[in-house]
Amino acid sequence: MLYVKELLLQLLFVLTPFVLYTIYYRDKAVNYSKQFIIVTCMICLFMSMTFPSSVQEGIIFDIRYVIMFFGMLYGGMTAGIILLIEFLTYRLLIGGQGILSAMIIISITFTLSALLSILYRRRSGNRKLITFIAGISFSVIPICTMFATEYQYTIQHLKFNILVMPVQNSLGIWILISLFNKAVSDKELYLRYLQSEKAESIAHVAASLAHEVRNPLTAVMGFLKLLNDDSISREKTHKYIEICVEEIKRTEFILSEYLSIAKPNSSMIENIELVQQIHSIVDIITPYANMNNVSLEIHNQEHELYISANPNELKQLFINFIKNAIEACSLLVTGNVIIRIERQSKYAKITIIDNGVGMSDEQMERLGSIYFSTKNKGTGLGLTLSYQLIRSMNGDVTVRSKSGKGTEFTLSFPLDM
Repeated sequence: MLYVKELLLQLLFVLTPFVLYTIYYRDKAVNYSKQFIIVTCMICLFMSMTFPSSVQEGIIFDIRYVIMFFGMLYGGMTAGIILLIEFLTYRLLIGGQGILSAMIIISITFTLSALLSILYRRRSGNRKLITFIAGISFSVIPICTMFATEYQYTIQHLKFNILVMPVQNSLGIWILISLFNKAVSDKELYLRYLQSEKAESIAHVAASLAHEVRNPLTAVMGFLKLLNDDSISREKTHKYIEICVEEIKRTEFILSEYLSIAKPNSSMIENIELVQQIHSIVDIITPYANMNNVSLEIHNQEHELYISANPNELKQLFINFIKNAIEACSLLVTGNVIIRIERQSKYAKITIIDNGVGMSDEQMERLGSIYFSTKNKGTGLGLTLSYQLIRSMNGDVTVRSKSGKGTEFTLSFPLDM
């Protein structure tokens, strides 16, 4: 029973990188970094060596070979060398009878890990085979070395050496790499869909902006033609020039706002005045609403509401909700979307109401779930990202809707006091 407890504890340690990855990168729009791999592997290695499997004092076994191989796979040779230095330092501090055997085993397994990690990255078709070879090798090499250096100990504890160690290393490496590969591939797929969703949203807004930009440009062209008339008075000439300048400024404002949506997100958190931000977003999305015969209204009960957020992420978030509201009532003769801004205790409360097609109870329960969408051609990832961003800001989102009677989203964000 003691063997089983120690084995389960080591398998728990081997899952540390996977668990930390799912927690840390859950709401992030990026995948893992080498620095993350190095830090998590160092934590895992330290914990496994601190609480190792052992049947004789001074001779310890843990999942160091699994972590070393995993670190090289995802963190490169730099991660491998750092982990090797950590192991050597800590093992020398621990000391004991098995220190010579440990140094021989690590020299062999480290070289093998470096070779297998290179083959793993180059030949993706044989990755399962390489993982299998690594698991078997990390089980056989320690046993053979212990037979050569600690024969009496190995024979005395033969059951432990031929059962616990192989299971610990083979099962550990299979569990860790399989789960981590699955999590990373799912994250990459998710990020690709996010980029597609954002590109589609930008394409829709760009089409409406092109339509909207034509209006001021047409006005400018008309007034420039009038300026060719020599009979126009100097006063009218100045007036026409001022109108042209104002129309060009309006065009520049629209385009600059659109570009701020299209540019990549940064991780910088800023103090944002929410009321002004929403008005700016509504100015951008209004042409899209006009193209769909939907009216946009803002009911503003506050003048200034400050929150902490990434400005680009916040813009994309509101564009997702408002764009969905517009599309929900685009088939109606009198489509209408109302955006209500108010303060509620220590929170800024934004309510987006449309009189569109609405949703059933089942659809509302699945909102924010990955790949679920109420639109025929939608992926649902726009709302999924929006829900994650709201939660990452310690905010909240609620929805009320009935089929055929419209939808009401309420977004709450903690205020900067």
